[in-house]
Formats: sequence, C-alpha cells, structure tokens
Amino acid sequence: MKNKLLLLLASSGLLATNAFAQAPATGRPAVPGSGAPTGAPGGASPRAAVLPAAPQGSGRITGTVIDAGTKQPVEYATVALLPATGEQPIDGAVADDKGRFTIKGLAPGSYRLSISFIGYGTSLQPITLEEGKMSVDLNTVALTSQAKQLGEVKITGERPVVESKPDRLVYNAAQDATNSGGSAADVLRKAPMVSVDPDGNLQLRGSGNVRVLINGKPSAVVAGDVAQALKQLPADQIKNVEVITSPSAKYDAEGSAGIINIVLKENNLQGVNGNVGLAVGTRNSNANFALNARKGKFGLSSALNSWLFYSPALQELDRTNYDRSGNVLSKLEQRNEGNGLGGGGNLRLGLDYEPAPNHALNLSVNGNLFARGQEATVRQKLFQGPGLALQTNPFSTYFRDLDQDFGNKNVDLTGSYTRSFGQQSRREWVVLAQHSRNNNRNTYAIDQFNLNSASDEKVPLDIPFYQEDSRNKARNLETTLQTDYVHPLSDKQTVEVGAKMILRNVRSQYFVDTAYASNSFGRNAQLTNVFNYDQNVTAGYLTYATPLSKKFSTRIGGRVERTDLGGNFQQGEASRFTTDYTNLLPNVSLTYSLKQPGSTVRASYSRRIQRPSIFYLNPYQNRIDPYNIQQGNPRLDAEFSDNYELNMNTFVKGSVINLTAYARITNNAIEGIRSTRDTLVENQTRQITFTSYGNVARNQSFGLNLFGSVKPLPKWDISGNVNAYYVYLKSAALQTSNSGVVVSANLNSSYKFDKGWSAQFFGMINTPRVQLQGKSSAWQMYSVGVRKSFLKDKADLTLNADNIFSPYRRLDNDFTTRFLDGAEVGRKQSEQTNTTRIYNRGVRLAFNYRFGKLENKPKRPARSIRNDDQKAGDGGGQGGN
Repeated sequence: MKNKLLLLLASSGLLATNAFAQAPATGRPAVPGSGAPTGAPGGASPRAAVLPAAPQGSGRITGTVIDAGTKQPVEYATVALLPATGEQPIDGAVADDKGRFTIKGLAPGSYRLSISFIGYGTSLQPITLEEGKMSVDLNTVALTSQAKQLGEVKITGERPVVESKPDRLVYNAAQDATNSGGSAADVLRKAPMVSVDPDGNLQLRGSGNVRVLINGKPSAVVAGDVAQALKQLPADQIKNVEVITSPSAKYDAEGSAGIINIVLKENNLQGVNGNVGLAVGTRNSNANFALNARKGKFGLSSALNSWLFYSPALQELDRTNYDRSGNVLSKLEQRNEGNGLGGGGNLRLGLDYEPAPNHALNLSVNGNLFARGQEATVRQKLFQGPGLALQTNPFSTYFRDLDQDFGNKNVDLTGSYTRSFGQQSRREWVVLAQHSRNNNRNTYAIDQFNLNSASDEKVPLDIPFYQEDSRNKARNLETTLQTDYVHPLSDKQTVEVGAKMILRNVRSQYFVDTAYASNSFGRNAQLTNVFNYDQNVTAGYLTYATPLSKKFSTRIGGRVERTDLGGNFQQGEASRFTTDYTNLLPNVSLTYSLKQPGSTVRASYSRRIQRPSIFYLNPYQNRIDPYNIQQGNPRLDAEFSDNYELNMNTFVKGSVINLTAYARITNNAIEGIRSTRDTLVENQTRQITFTSYGNVARNQSFGLNLFGSVKPLPKWDISGNVNAYYVYLKSAALQTSNSGVVVSANLNSSYKFDKGWSAQFFGMINTPRVQLQGKSSAWQMYSVGVRKSFLKDKADLTLNADNIFSPYRRLDNDFTTRFLDGAEVGRKQSEQTNTTRIYNRGVRLAFNYRFGKLENKPKRPARSIRNDDQKAGDGGGQGGN
C-alpha cells in the first residue's frame, strides 16, 4: 500500500514492505508495523515492531470507514492510533466486514487516528479525549480511491496467490497464470490441503468426504459426480477457492473433511464492464464472456462460457480368482482402447436491488449443459479350467464395440433478502430460497463379436452375435428455505441463530434391452424399474461467540437436524422403505492469541454428518462390462464423523506458517464394496466382480498439515503445502482391514518481470492412497505458464504447458476381495489391478480482454445457501454415474 502512513512507518524502520493484509485478527486487532506478511492479518513486514503501550483509561473511539464515491463500507481498513506528535502507533484496530471499528481503554489526551486501505488515500483525524467526553464517535470516515488509471480499466492492487485467514485458507486463482484456459480441476489442484488426481477425484486432507460449494451455495452442477463437475467449470471464471476445515454450526454438518467454496468472478462496480476470453489447447479449449452493469441501486451481472475436451483412453484389467483352497480358479484379461469427446456450456445471470440503505434483494439463475461421449473397443480373454485354458465361449472371450454417452442438464434459481440495522450495528437478518433441478442421462450400446485370439481383432465379416442397449434417466429436485439472524450482545459477544429446510426428490428410470444374432431387441425385466426417493431435512442452529480473557476467545454452537426419507421401486412392494432420525451436532472452538498480532492457536471439535447423494443411492445396474457390474445402494444410512483439530497460524520474518494437527473418526463410513460372485453366464459359471456401497467400515485418520508462503524478493512469491496422515480402515462385514501413511505435497511459485511479463510454476506429488480393499498408485503433476499483459493492461496472453515430459500418467488401482462365509472366512478370493493411462500432457494458449470502467467499490458481504449435508460422488463411475 502506497500511502503516507506506510511511507512514514517505513522510514522509521517499522515496515519493510508496502502492503497490509485485509483479514481481521483474533483478539487485539493488528496495527501497522505488526510484522505480519502480505496476505496475513495485520500488515506486511519482515520483522515485528515493538509498540509502546497505549495509556490506559476508559476512553473509546468508534467509527465506520466508507468509500467517498460509492458510500459503501470499506472492509478491513487499517486503523492506527498515533500520538499527537510522532509517527509510532500506540494502538490500533482492523475494521470488520461492515467497515466498523472500535478502540477502547484509552486515557485522556490528544491523539491522531490514521485510517488506510489498499487503493485509497490515508485519512488522518485529530482526536481529543477529556474528562466528561471520553467517547468519540466519528460516524463515517470517507476514504478517497487512488486507483491508477490504465486506459479504460483501473487497477487498484493485487492479492497474493494464497492468503491465510482466521478460519480458512484462500487460493486466489485469478493471480495464477497457469490456470488460464484450464478447468476447475486444474484450479483445485493448487489449493492448500486439496488433492485432485489426474482422473478428477477430489480429496481434502486425505478424505473424499468434502462438500463443494459454488459462490457459497450448493449447485446442481456438483450434485452428483464431482469429478465430472470440475471438468465443466472453466478456470477463467474462478476468482478464488476457500478451504474451510473447521466450519461453524451455521454450516450444514456435512463434509467430514471440510468445505471447499469456489468463488466465481463477478463485479460490483458502477458502470458497464466485462471481459472476453478464448483458450485453445491440445486437450481442452474454452471460450467465455462476462458483462456487468450497475447504476445506482440496480446491478446486473452475466457470464456465458463454453468448453470442449478431448483425449484418448487406454485401460487394462487383470483379475485372478481363487477357489476356497487357495488355488487359481480363473484369470481375466481386458484391454480397452478408445477416444473421448465432451463439452458443454454455462450461463449465469444475477440481478440485485438495494431499495434502501439497510435492505438488499438478489435474484440469480445458473444453467448448465454437459455431454460426454466415448467410442471404444474391448478385447476380453478368460482363462479357466485345467491348465487355465483360453475359453472359446463367445460370452467369455470376445471383441466389443462400445458406444457410451452421458448428458447432464441442471439449473439453480436463487433469491435472497438481507436486512441490516445501520452501519454501526452488526445485527443482520437474511432470508434465502433456492430451487435446483438436475437431469442426467446415461446410455450405452454394445455390439459383441467373436475374437480372433491370434490377432486380437474381431473375426472378419462377422456380424454381432449379441447386442445390448441400456438407458438410465435420473432426476434430482431440491428446494431449500433458509433464514439466518446475527445479534451482537455487546462489542465482543455475538449470537447467531438460524433455521433451514431442504426438500429433495430423486427419480431414476432405467431399462436394458438385449438381442441375440441380430434378432429384434427384447426388454430384460430384471434390469428394468423406476426408483423414487424422498429426503427431507429440517435443521436449526445456535452459535455463541465471546472472549474469555484478553488472550482467549471461544465459539460454541450446536445444530439439530431432523431427516425423513423414504423410497420405493415401481415394481415390487417389498422394496418400499422409510426411516427417520434426529441428530444433535455440536461444534466448539477455543482460540488463543499469541503476542504477535494475527498469530493464533485454535483448538476445535465438531461432529459432522454425510447423507448419501444420488451417486451412491441410484440402484441402476451399470452392466457395460458383464464381468464388472456396478450399482448404487438405495438403503444407505448417513455416516457420522467426529473431527478434532489443533491449528497454529503465525508469521516469521515475512512468511506465513499454518500448521494443523487433526484427527477424523467415522464409525459407519460409506465405502465402496467389491465382491466376487459365481454367476451363470450363458449357462456357464463365471466369476464376476460386483461393486456397490455400504456403511461397512470404521475409518480413522490422524494427520499433520503444513502450509507456508514466503516472498524472497519483492516480485517473487512461493507457497507450498505438505499433508501427511495415517489412515486405518476396518470392516468386520468384509473381514478385511487396511492401513498406511499417505503423503501429498505441492509447490506454487510465481515471478513478475518488467513490462507486463510474469511466469508461474506448479508441481505436486502424491504417494499411494489407501483404500478399504486395496490401494491406488502414486502420481505427480506439474505445469508452467508465461503471461504477457498489453494494451495498457486491458489484455493478456498466456501460454501454459502441463506435464510436458511425459505423454500420460499411469494410475494403478489394486483390489482384493475375500471369502465371507465358511471355514475360509477372510481368505483371499480375488485380486484385481485396474490400469488407466491418463493422457494429460497438453499445451494451451489463452487470450483475455477486459473492457469498461472499473472503480473500487466494496462489496456487500455475500449471503448464500449452503446445502452441505450430502456425500457426493468421486468420479469412480459407479452408483449414479
């Protein structure tokens, strides 16, 4: 921040850098010269300043910082109390998200109050406290924007790539050049504590039980398969990613590992502005356009984007089946090759209106279309019997042409009303409503031929001796009503209370038609049905926050949730089921403020719930591979987790350090279940693998996460994250257990050169993941990017390269099933290795152009619906996929 206060402090040796953080600290707020680095509460300095103690008394100074042009609050402005003469601060504060600040405990005397914020000029106010007038209310203090004019666009400053805030870590994706032209999966890979494998499967500190929100609310886009959803959202539309590992009782109690909130780009600025972008790459391409307009009390925002991705596919499967004596019974080999093509579009519209200073209305709609197709060939060989001879039965050894399609349409409609009670009050009441609709279709068509085992090709001029056509349509409706109320009991004590109702209806219709020797198709009655499922949740919460002493503060909360659910199949009355349960989910945290402003130690406990989504519930049998059948489980129960966390956030010589020790214990975890079954295939006994889900395991994780960021040079930023945890999985039902240590690490580095040039590097490594019935292989990824800004910083051109030294990443997943009955309980029944080559080497060239007039205008704090109670899919291709 370039202003008079900082220059004075820098000249006196109190500061060595020129930026203050914009996040409030716990306990006594940070003041200039606190020694906190960029992106941290309190300011930016490589060494801490030792401030003289302020004279003690009953004096009090209050006020609200606003933008002189827009009259809106300036969030997290820095307030420094100076003596009548001299430039060394003696006390201070950081304004809250409404621009309010308070400094108390002051003795009578004359002072000066310096108020500043990035992109604004400094305001210097004379203050006099005297007997009989020990309270001074400045009402509003207006700061004038000092934005630098660059053509039509005004640039007011830049955030660091990663920020450490009191309750979350924030990855500012817009500052990372390597994201340009990519997808949301590329962005999340670089967020602290987050791991996304090459296939798009998401984990937070080693757990896939994480809730993904978009702009702080659930979206039909991520209602089912999260891995596919991350491919649908262009990185150029993402502003930042918030990682919250210990959410308060205000959040739905879902996501045992925590919450990831993807914040999309939007403008809250007067006038008309927008941007247009185009990216072309060897693996994916996209185009995006945004237009925003605001005049007075009305604001309109819009965004339109489309994307396309393409890649070859190569998969191998090798399975060995054993009899009860431990002898090899059969061996199965599959080799699949194909090409995939997918794409879609997204449209977002938002309208907000502020009829009065304390009233705000918002209405938004988000629509999404997505389609993916894949054409593949499948070669299968089965070896069985004496000497493990190749089986010539055409249903055991065959060549297949496979055509698979998946489509998705979804829409979110959201409205909110916010009632505040004056700029000096933290009291607020919010009412929100949302309706979401998600329609999925999943189809495949199979032509099966005899395999020429010598050439591994289908027999020439052969006609298909078997054909299969499958259709699945799934619909998910969700309606949410929510209200939240915040009431300050005093300057430091706050009560939050709220209620919520979620109504969900899921419908899945599926059928399979088969034909033999080119005869007409006939419906398979055993694989045809209609499934209806209702899940209704009613919840209420209460949170109380208060300081316990000068150094300690606490937040205590609880959430009560009532769940009513029921389901039925159209065919079969015995398939009807209903259940309900009520749960109390406590949440408590204790925070200790260290001597260095902004440095804290926090201990927390929370109990979390995960209800299964349609991905896990869908009873549709995916028989695209008759030897590997997948199906959801409509009778899954919710799983409950106890989370313990000890976190320290501090700053050392200009560096951010965030260290967290955590434990997560789940006694009825939903896990994938693989079992080997003897099944008649065309009157011959064959061993197939059947995959579903069940509440079958105890899942315990104990870990340590370290995040750090440093600025070795003024133009060089480095940040990194290391997460190591021990996981123990045990299932009495499956007669198996597994354990091990898993480590993941990433490094992000950026350097800004002169004349608009910048460069970025990102790399990550992951050791093998431990699963209940096996493990997955280790993997690593890296990317480099170069960006050039031109046209007076209105445009930029970015060149990115991903994994340039290897054409693909090989992922191996090993699974073992065991006998569950008889004298052989626990003995190995089958071993299987799935090998997938992910062709993720790619190069992208992206162009972005910004237009319109941008003025610095603080944004009203966003209020949104957060339906965090469902366990979403992980991209494994099972259940509802």
